[in-house]
Amino acid sequence: MTKHVPIGLIETPFQPRLDALSTAKSWTNWAGYTSAAMLDTVEFEYFAIRNQTTLFDISPMHKYRITGPDALRVVNRLVTRDAAKLRDGRVGYVLWCDEEGMVIDDGTLFRFSETDFRLCCQEPMYTWLLDTAWGFDAEITDESHNVAALSLQGPTSFSLLQDAGLQAVAEMKPFDWREIEPDLWVSRTGFTGDLGYEMWVPNGKALELWDRLWAKGGHWGLKAIGFDALNICRIEAGFIAAGFDFQPVHTAMRLGRGRSPLELGFGKMVDFTKGHFNGRRALLDQQKNGLRYHLRKIEIGGFKPADGALIYHKKKKEVGHVTSGVWSPTTKRNIALAEFKAPFGKGITDDLWAEIYVNEEGQWNKRLVPVTIEDKPFFINSRARATPPRPF
Repeated sequence: MTKHVPIGLIETPFQPRLDALSTAKSWTNWAGYTSAAMLDTVEFEYFAIRNQTTLFDISPMHKYRITGPDALRVVNRLVTRDAAKLRDGRVGYVLWCDEEGMVIDDGTLFRFSETDFRLCCQEPMYTWLLDTAWGFDAEITDESHNVAALSLQGPTSFSLLQDAGLQAVAEMKPFDWREIEPDLWVSRTGFTGDLGYEMWVPNGKALELWDRLWAKGGHWGLKAIGFDALNICRIEAGFIAAGFDFQPVHTAMRLGRGRSPLELGFGKMVDFTKGHFNGRRALLDQQKNGLRYHLRKIEIGGFKPADGALIYHKKKKEVGHVTSGVWSPTTKRNIALAEFKAPFGKGITDDLWAEIYVNEEGQWNKRLVPVTIEDKPFFINSRARATPPRPF
């Protein structure tokens, strides 16, 4: 029998449901899969995240299982934080580097036990994981095409799960994860900064999960969404995204385009006391000799989004640029993440200006608007951490 190889983008197990709901027919490539950029309108989908409940298909994420007696040692060799401090049934945000201390990717690490982990990330990582595990008693398995996943986010997400018979999630704290039913794993994680969950099932049970949630969603305003609306929320929450706020160093074509965890603002995620990990020596040198860049959250004057805008000091010297910028409908602020050339953005934080070009009836006008450094996320809501979650 001839085995047919698909040409073009691969459909996720949820594509039949998404395609039926899509009026925009706006699809994009995510890791070789068809992924929704928008199903209806960005505005409706954004406000559904912040006021209702939303479903986003995260099946295209790369998913790798790390198992065996040395699984913990492999993970600690890979990531910058100490995975030994991550308890069973918990999820941790992690970054990992090459030998020069530049970030290869970031992602989430799910701990089943000391001998069993799952790593989820944006970039393909199988061969790098094999290299990292060389010499250790551990096995690396690519689960990317076998595990489907949905992100259920929004203030009514817990109420919907209760109605769907999944009230066992009530006592889950942020970054907990557990098997709620056979083959159904739920983590209290997400990319919105709000109350939410991620749900993981074998591909064969994907549509069953979708239909179960959708059947109970009408009362709670359930809406399927695409990445464009989610992207606004992740910027409001201050979350970085690979390919936007940093260039994964393995995909960089030019020298010097990589960034370290220290330069991305994750110094607390680097544990120099745990022993050797990839990039440790280079990061120690960078910590001693000083950083090249600082990635910071900023507020920008006016209401015109400044994505890609250059940033100046005293309106003269170019000192950085916006990596991700949006107008925040919830906080009513012009917000962004921006990369600064050190010492700007950290040591020097005053008299900073963003250069914005505005198209007014076919004519482009340049504006310089003030920039303010922010330390906290733009969007913070106590419901994101309340345990058990409050009903909405």
